[in-house]
Amino acid sequence: MPPHPSTLSTRSLDSSMIWLGMYFIFNLVLTLYNKIILSLFQFPFPWTLTAIHTLCGAIGAYVFWRGGIFTPAKLGERENIIMILFSVLYTINIAISNVSLNLVTVPFHQVVRAMTPVFTIMLSVMFLSKNYSTMTYISLFPVVAGVAFATFGDYNYTGMGFFLTVLGTVLAAVKTVVTNRVQVGRLKLHPLDLLLRMSPLAFAQTLIYSYATGEMALVREFYQTEFTWTLFFALLVNGIIAFFLNVVSFTANKKTSALTMTVAGNVKQVLSIVLAVIIFKLHITWMNAWGILLTLAGGAWYTHVEMTERSTKRLTTDTLLGSAPSADMELTGVKTQR
Repeated sequence: MPPHPSTLSTRSLDSSMIWLGMYFIFNLVLTLYNKIILSLFQFPFPWTLTAIHTLCGAIGAYVFWRGGIFTPAKLGERENIIMILFSVLYTINIAISNVSLNLVTVPFHQVVRAMTPVFTIMLSVMFLSKNYSTMTYISLFPVVAGVAFATFGDYNYTGMGFFLTVLGTVLAAVKTVVTNRVQVGRLKLHPLDLLLRMSPLAFAQTLIYSYATGEMALVREFYQTEFTWTLFFALLVNGIIAFFLNVVSFTANKKTSALTMTVAGNVKQVLSIVLAVIIFKLHITWMNAWGILLTLAGGAWYTHVEMTERSTKRLTTDTLLGSAPSADMELTGVKTQR
């Protein structure tokens, strides 16, 4: 006996929530691990760290492919060009974020980045013809405003810094939307397939950026004077965690939506602050605490709205499909009449 439609819908929702939960766990673990590495080993090389992440992503995806976990899709020339452009978008997004951080204060940077869900909605409405309910728009307000309160501080920025921070936020929204489309749109790539195609390209591009910014020369000097095997294994574990985070992130994006992932990113941001307060004994103001509670409440509200609307949509679809006569029944009716 086939499972009831409502049971299938519940299982699908539970699956998406599990992947979102894993996204939070891996994201927070990687954030905490990065703080530990930077504090213990003094490894101030962001492009090299990104190169390690993308290299581990490429190797990990290749191992899963050879192990029969997934089968890469056969893409044409047009689709391969899309993958190259996607990898460029990935690295440019990181580059602009790193550059803008040097031109604005961290609180200002975090507040602008908190607007990513807003830009995601704008892109989805303009280019994908998506529609969102009034409750979805309302539930986003505490998520965005909460981050502003949680990171309230010194809002200083230059004109170029403001432009690059906003541009980086728009690109982050574009990247999230494109990630969703290449997995659920016409290409329908497996998350590991997407990682297998994107990581080697992104790795090569990060090396180019590292060389262009002079970081590669500093890394060579660091290797000759301060490198240890302890640091090597610490960076290796960091890359492995980043690989699994990418797999979980891509899968969660595929099972939910681009907007949900940007909201999850805002919630993750304030959860990182909470972890930092607990572990590193950082001091926060009452305004920061209010912002954290507001963002978490907004995230819970958005999740409730999203789950309710998806359940209603699936129930409506299942009802329509269940009430429609099948082709076999119609043919049987024709034969009877004959």
